Amino acid sequence: MSFQGEQHPGVETPPTETQGFRFNHTMLRVKDPERSLAFYSRVFGMRVLRKLDFPEMQFTLYFLANLGDDEAVPEDPAERNAYTFAQKGILELTHNWGTENQEGFAYHDGNAEPQGFGHICFSVPDLPAAEAWFDANHVEFKKRPQDGKMKDVAFVKDPDGYWIEVVQPELSKGLGQ
Repeated sequence: MSFQGEQHPGVETPPTETQGFRFNHTMLRVKDPERSLAFYSRVFGMRVLRKLDFPEMQFTLYFLANLGDDEAVPEDPAERNAYTFAQKGILELTHNWGTENQEGFAYHDGNAEPQGFGHICFSVPDLPAAEAWFDANHVEFKKRPQDGKMKDVAFVKDPDGYWIEVVQPELSKGLGQ
């Protein structure tokens, strides 16, 4: 029998109508897309799958993913749209035109009061090597792996101040026990 999920108060058996539903992406609003795209592509190795402009509403969407070198991504833009929306773990960066020119403009990171959204997370194969990589790329740390009560978990910030949790899967086996 396949894993059916942990059972906790409030958890319901998924209805058959939800068969095939898949979590696709999380969206973050960004002030300056050039700065954010440089950060996510250079620091986290993400690639832009698709850029979609909406001139009538004055915003642009950038869909990013971590891809293996052998992944076959369609060249045709319409087919790439369908491919993008069929993936897991996509990051959507939304740029509302003109924010990059507004001095002092900033989005709420969700961690200041009132709290709401918390963070996104990347897993890495080697947390100490990732920490050194972040230092070499002048990435701002919110928490280093050796700091605080939760060891082996790091938090860094992106150019808009959003928190990014960074974990090494093998080191997470004892979390929450």
